[in-house]
Amino acid sequence: MECALKDDIEKIYAKLIALETEVINLRQGYVVVNKRYSEALGSLKHLTHTSLEAAKRAAVAAEKAAFAAKSCARAASAAADVVIIEAAEAAAEAAGMAAEAAIEAAAAASASASAAAAAVAHQAEESLLKASAEAAAATKRAAEAAAEAVRMSNLASESARIARQAQSKK
Repeated sequence: MECALKDDIEKIYAKLIALETEVINLRQGYVVVNKRYSEALGSLKHLTHTSLEAAKRAAVAAEKAAFAAKSCARAASAAADVVIIEAAEAAAEAAGMAAEAAIEAAAAASASASAAAAAVAHQAEESLLKASAEAAAATKRAAEAAAEAVRMSNLASESARIARQAQSKK
């Protein structure tokens, strides 16, 4: 009986050692996984903040392009008033290019906001959510600026067209 008890105790110790080894292996695996997760999260945060910066810069670019289109539209209108039609047409063309630049900037802002949103979808953290919201707001600004640039481009083109018609009637 004493021999059977001794065998049982040895089996229990062997199982304890096996469980202890398994726990050690699990801990080591957890450390590796946690380290990789932390690195991935850091990269994701960096990507999100970079995307936010790109969206903000694209919004500023779109706003500047809209301002340029507005200036070109004013120049086209002024040129039309004094019948300098070629200048009006050149200003209208410049307004069109500024509008295209604004549209491209809005598209870049949208792509950046999309990247930020994708990052949030993978890892919902407060800082990522905030960055994604800011990128979306920058995209909205860029889209509004692009729309304004297109309106100004159309106004410049209309001014040049009217000037050309007025000259041809003379």
